[in-house]
Amino acid sequence: MKKLLSMMTILGIVFLVGCSTFPKSDITVEAETDPKANISGYSSYTWLGAAGILNDPEGKWEPPEFDADSEIVFLINNELRKRGMTETSTSPDLIVAYALGVDMAALKLEQNPETKMSTLENVPQGALLVVLIDAETGFAVWAARAHAEIQNTDSETSKARIAYAISEMFKKLPK
Repeated sequence: MKKLLSMMTILGIVFLVGCSTFPKSDITVEAETDPKANISGYSSYTWLGAAGILNDPEGKWEPPEFDADSEIVFLINNELRKRGMTETSTSPDLIVAYALGVDMAALKLEQNPETKMSTLENVPQGALLVVLIDAETGFAVWAARAHAEIQNTDSETSKARIAYAISEMFKKLPK
């Protein structure tokens, strides 16, 4: 009976750890679609590229074993494929681009709950912008932005936060 109880306890702990969540309450997502665009009419895409704006004098924002750019491209590719789109280098319907901005020196006015006084505190910020451009017209048909505080986390938590942000962005892409 003791062995059974011990096994049940261990399984319960493993289950709870496996279901643990990551911090995401600070992640906000917005998206806009060109009202004249027929998103369902697009079936292929190609990559324009990426841009990054990084203010990180101490090199703290990205864990050493984590490549955010590769992860972002991978996740966006997955979201587009889920919608039946294929990547092509010839005659694409859409052009995909993204920009990533990180400011590890960002300051924010924070109120001390005890003293009710406000002080400036370092609260690193990050934003990701994804744009889908009609290849024929050159006009953006959809754009989404995710914004969050940069948290000092391990690479798995960073991956989970970026995956969550991109998933939430693409939930706002009309079908």
